[in-house]
Amino acid sequence: MSDTNPEKSIFDAGPVTVADILGNDGPFADAKPGFRARVEQQELASAIDKCIAEENILVAEAGTGVGKTYAYLVPALTCGKQVIISTGTRHLQDQLFHTDLPVVKQVLRRSPKVALLKGRANYLCQQRLMKAFHNPAFREPKLAKHLETIRNWAEQTRTGDTSEVMNVPESSPVWSYVTSSDDFCRDHEPDDLAGCFVSKARKRAMEADIVVVNHHLFCADLALKEGSFGEILPDTDVVIIDEAHQLPETAALFFGQRLSSRQLFDLARDSHAEYLSEAPDVGEIRDRAAALEKATRDFRLSLGLEQQREAWAKVQEQPGVSSALEHLQQTLELLYEPLDAAAARGKGLDSCKRRCLAHLEVLEEYSDNRDENYVHWFETYRTGFSLNLTPQNVARPFSSALSQLNCSWVFTSATLAVKGSFEHFETQLGIEETDELQVDSPFDYKKNAMLYLPANMPEPQSPMFDESVLSIAEHVVNASEGRCFVLFTSYRALEAAATFMRANCRYPVLVQGQMPKRELVEAFQSLGNAVLLGTSSFWEGVDVRGEALSCVIIDKLPFASPGDPVLQARIQGLQQNGINAFMDFQLPKAVLALKQGVGRLIRDVDDRGVLVICDPRLQTKAYGNTFLDSLPSMRMVQRPESVEKFFATLYEPVADE
Repeated sequence: MSDTNPEKSIFDAGPVTVADILGNDGPFADAKPGFRARVEQQELASAIDKCIAEENILVAEAGTGVGKTYAYLVPALTCGKQVIISTGTRHLQDQLFHTDLPVVKQVLRRSPKVALLKGRANYLCQQRLMKAFHNPAFREPKLAKHLETIRNWAEQTRTGDTSEVMNVPESSPVWSYVTSSDDFCRDHEPDDLAGCFVSKARKRAMEADIVVVNHHLFCADLALKEGSFGEILPDTDVVIIDEAHQLPETAALFFGQRLSSRQLFDLARDSHAEYLSEAPDVGEIRDRAAALEKATRDFRLSLGLEQQREAWAKVQEQPGVSSALEHLQQTLELLYEPLDAAAARGKGLDSCKRRCLAHLEVLEEYSDNRDENYVHWFETYRTGFSLNLTPQNVARPFSSALSQLNCSWVFTSATLAVKGSFEHFETQLGIEETDELQVDSPFDYKKNAMLYLPANMPEPQSPMFDESVLSIAEHVVNASEGRCFVLFTSYRALEAAATFMRANCRYPVLVQGQMPKRELVEAFQSLGNAVLLGTSSFWEGVDVRGEALSCVIIDKLPFASPGDPVLQARIQGLQQNGINAFMDFQLPKAVLALKQGVGRLIRDVDDRGVLVICDPRLQTKAYGNTFLDSLPSMRMVQRPESVEKFFATLYEPVADE
């Protein structure tokens, strides 16, 4: 660990524990007005400290309000070891690095070397930026302005991290032409690296005591290690995985393979651009690149006009689909020939050649369709498609990669346990011989929250169900005077609710998709009496404290869609091995998703609110108790009058019924 601040600190008095540091007489109590020691936070920090010291694996669930971020940052900064911290999203990564980590460093008066590392696409590439100014596509005024804004920023930035740019939206097509690309940047010349932001970021990470990454980058690196290729992250002593419940799904993306229409279009267009600049006499590149664009479009049309997500087996025997796929493969092979012949003429052509070969290999493996360890499925969009090879489960490759890192592991989240058991999470990742800890939320749910399960609700498959949900929502929203999230398990139900609420609700109605997620949440909080309608992306990662959010309504138990091809294949695989797919996979997955949705309601010690779950299966099915036993203990009611009374006396204790 790097040098420490010479100012007097708690450590000068002799050895202290992490529990002492987070106690009422510790440095956080001195530095942060209103700080209150939380026994749950101290218990979690102590378990993490012990795990780090003994080089074990710890799986720990920390309920809302425990303060798990400080509970792992304190041991990370005091252990004297190199630590990688991975969290779920780039937004959480930035918050951890720019907000939480500096606070803990200041309180502890320690100055470890810290580094923030993201995937390539988050960094500006100076060479690609220069190339973009010669691209005729950016003569359109709006895009030209975006490009000019990026160039002005490029002259000032020290990191090249695109999150610094506020005036160019993430959705701008300009970004894909100016950020670092593995295909373009893989073969940097040594002279280029001095100004390469990716190279600088990786160098800082290699030299740092604490490196903050996100799950996508971390899993990409694990997949490289498992495949015996290079590595992005340094070898480390400690790995802390925050928001660990997201890890199995993210890992599946990186231990599989994917080929998209965008990759093929990019290859065709880049091949044409490199033909113009490096091999203008090789007309075959131009002609065959154009043929690849056409073959890609033809293959998309062969899959039908509608957007769908299906198992490949459902369409692979259709004559139009099979012939279009065969033609696409042949077109790639034909493009490879002149690229291979001309590759020595320049770095760009050589990059196109390697990409073409890599796409061919994925396509051949995909069309072979014989590896039963992988799910072969496809997805179509309005004008594009993706072909996907996803592992049936990631337990084998993840545990194999994990075993190659000889270090301490901490997996933590607010939602890992199902009815007090971590078996589902650990089985998904192939984790064995772990220490386990579950610390409940310090919030007083029995006093501050109410669970309303409306009586006499029709079953979810009933044609009357959606109408009944909207009736309940209208009544509860009026009682809560807005201040409500209404969360749905499908876009169809969301759209119907949006139409109904806009016509019948007297409070501001915000709907997922009408503006970026962060702006939508900020608008909800600033309005103070709004109703926000959302689907899966609002079930987690949204933190609204105070009165603005006093009610969360959930329409159905969040079971994954039975029509999803990956889910279908996993269910079949489990059943073939004699495992009850519903009880051991589908049910635990739904329980964890529901816990995330419920977690939106109470975000602070003084928050109060009502949770409404409209799905009658909580009471009519035997498995309903698995859900209820996994939620915080709340007073449960079934009469709407109880909800009205709760909101009428929001700041007064409500007697039990």
